This record gives sequence, C-alpha cells and structure tokens, in this order.
Amino acid sequence: MNDVTAPKIAFIGAGSVVFTQGLLADLFTFPELAHARIALHDIDAERLDTAEGAARYIAGVRGAKPVITAHPDRRAALEDADFVINIIQVGMDGATRTDFAVPARHGLRQTIGDTLGVGGIFRALRTFPVLRALASDMAELCPDALLLNYTNPMAMNVLYLSRIAPELRVTGLCHSVHWTMHDLAQLVGVPFEEVTYLAAGVNHQAWVLRFERAGQDLHPLLDEAIARDPELLRRVRVDMYRRLGHYPTETSEHSSEYVPWYLHHDSEIERLRLPVGAYLEIIEENAASYRRTRDALAAGVPLPVEGTLEYAPQIIHSTVTGTPRRIYGNVPNRGLIDNLPADCVVEVPCLTDASGVQPTRVGALPPQCAALNSAYVSVTDLVVRAATDHEPQHIRHAAMADPATAAALPVERIWDLCDDLVRAHGDLLQPELRALLGN
Repeated sequence: MNDVTAPKIAFIGAGSVVFTQGLLADLFTFPELAHARIALHDIDAERLDTAEGAARYIAGVRGAKPVITAHPDRRAALEDADFVINIIQVGMDGATRTDFAVPARHGLRQTIGDTLGVGGIFRALRTFPVLRALASDMAELCPDALLLNYTNPMAMNVLYLSRIAPELRVTGLCHSVHWTMHDLAQLVGVPFEEVTYLAAGVNHQAWVLRFERAGQDLHPLLDEAIARDPELLRRVRVDMYRRLGHYPTETSEHSSEYVPWYLHHDSEIERLRLPVGAYLEIIEENAASYRRTRDALAAGVPLPVEGTLEYAPQIIHSTVTGTPRRIYGNVPNRGLIDNLPADCVVEVPCLTDASGVQPTRVGALPPQCAALNSAYVSVTDLVVRAATDHEPQHIRHAAMADPATAAALPVERIWDLCDDLVRAHGDLLQPELRALLGN
C-alpha cells in the first residue's frame, strides 16, 4: 500500500448512496481507517454530490476525519488507490425495468433478475464494457489495488474480469451466506456467535455444508423447526433443502430463478408465495431511500447512520492492520471445488489478513448440489464468452442453457426474446454483440 496510515479507498458507482452510506458507516468504526482517503466517483452529478454530503455527515457522526474527495472522472478517483469498491449499475432503473418488461411480454416470469436468466445475462452484457474500462484504468493507475466487487451478476462479472485482466486482484462480495446463517441460527434458537458453519457453491446458489454448535450438528433442530411450522414449507429454499439435503444460501425469490421447477407453474407460485417482479418494488424503495437522503442533507436533517456488516470494510481493515478474519468471497475456482470447472467462479470461505484475500479449498460438493451449480456456471461461461469472443450467438446459447428460461419458453421464443433485449438495450452493449439482430 502507498501509506499504511491513510489508505485510499475508491468507490466506483458511489451514487448508489444507500450502499455507500452503509459501507462508510462500517469503515469509520475502525480507528485505523478514521483518516482514510475516500475517493467517490459517479457519472451522475447529483448523486455524486449527495454521496459526498452523506460521507461527510457519516464521518462526523462516527468521529472520523477522512479526506473525502468527489470525482466525476473515474481515473482521478482511481489514481494510487489501495482499494477499489465497485458498486455500479449500468443503465440504472430504466434498464432493469426493461429486463422485466420485455421477458414478461414473451411469457417469462422473473422475481429478481440480477444473477442468472435473461435478466442476469443482459445485466452482465451491459456491465462488461464498463468493467473492461475499469480494469484498464486500474492496470495503469493502481495495479496493486484490491478490487472488491459488489455489482451483480456477481459470478459473471468476476469471471469476465478474471479472463480479460487475470493480473487484477479481484474478489466478489455478497452478504447472502452471512445472513442465511444468521437467520438459520435464529430459526433453531441458537446464538449466532455460537454457530460454526461451512458453505460453498456459486454466488446466490451456495450450499450449507456444515451447521454446528460446539461440534454438534444443528440440522436436526432445523428439521424440527420446519416440522413445527407448516408455513416454512411454503418457502422455495426450504423446499430445496428437503429435496436436496442442503440449504441454499440465497432467498427464495432468488433461488426460484436458478432452477426449472417453480416459476413456470402457477400452482408452485401460489404454493411457495413467489412474488413475480419483486425487484421492481425493491428499486422503487431504493429510489425513495436515495431521495430521502438527498432531501435530508439539503434540509440539514439528521441521517440514520447504520452499519451493514458487509465484508469490504472488514477486508480493508484486515489488509491494513493484519487482523485475520474469515469471510466469504467469489473467486476463480482453481481447485477450490473439485467437481466444478476449474475456471468458473465459486463462492468459498476465504482468509483475509495483511496478504489480502486467500480462498480456502473445500473439496467436492455433494453431487446433487454440484449438478445444479454446473448448470449455473455453464450459463455464466457462455455469457462471458459472448463478450470476450465477440460471438453474439452465445447470448442465445446462454439463454437456451438457462434452466428457468428453457422451462418456460420454446426455443424459437427464446431467440426472439434475446433479439428483443439486444434491441432494447442498444448502445449499452458492446458493438459486436448488436450483430445478433437478424442472424
């Protein structure tokens, strides 16, 4: 690092103000980071100004004295950075609404649409050109920085970066494992601090492999809790746990989109209370939260300052101070999970300390879990190949291979849907992929 006492942390997409606020609230709880250099970047001037105002307010509440700068130019924010936090959303809410509206016209249901399926595919294809530019800038301006990616689709974005910039030190971060285990501990009535666990798989579709207290398996208590409450059986992830023997680490809304069994069937949507289009409500809530923050800053009204328990602040603190921690990260496989492809991106426990982020080898997943993950990573690979090989047909191939899309639509409709989404997203895609139309 450039200066151990004052690391530089660049926020790319800082206009995601609610997320930026939570991360800063966590960072400023660490005395060793109280004087950090915080460089905020966003292409939206109003959101950047709001992020800067929020950062200064949070620092004051936390008693920190960082150096905060705001940069419309990404390169200025990146120069000499030690850590880069990526939280961009290319196309913002309008592109997300398109990701829902166009598939809905074709009869395809989605709940979240940010990880797999056509929503995940096109979110990735919009994001890749910006990731390529970011990687190029980092290679020139901060080649040794840690890139901590929060932008979805996580596995596709990290895989793309690993292929176009293998020298980049990138880890994808997601809170799903932590909060899954937190909620399971509550469900079985055991303090979270007393629980030990192991999970592994792929982002938003990892699996709880061990769930214990003092060496005692807690799965029997989980089974008893489910037996006592029939309403728990009306959750996709509980249904998957009963049938697969391992609990998935993402919400039922997410989990329903990565398999062919649920969203295609009206009866399953009713049985499992699946909220089709749920993410459209989430983006409305996020927009309202942003407006509240902006208006509160303008009026001088106090803001809530709440931490998030996200991994990025913990990784930064561990790297700066050498304090060891265990987190979950999304990284290239490279022998970490035996029965998934060597170059796919997996989610595994990682040690973080002064050396950065060091993934832990897990071994083989249960075969039924690996089978579902294999379908997931096949889609991910095809999406990345579409961009890196300049092969637009791989967009269609990825959608054809996607379990939920294939269950819902005949193949000709899948092709038409891909054409419509390429047309709808237009200039947000790299030019070579727009050649799909008419072919």
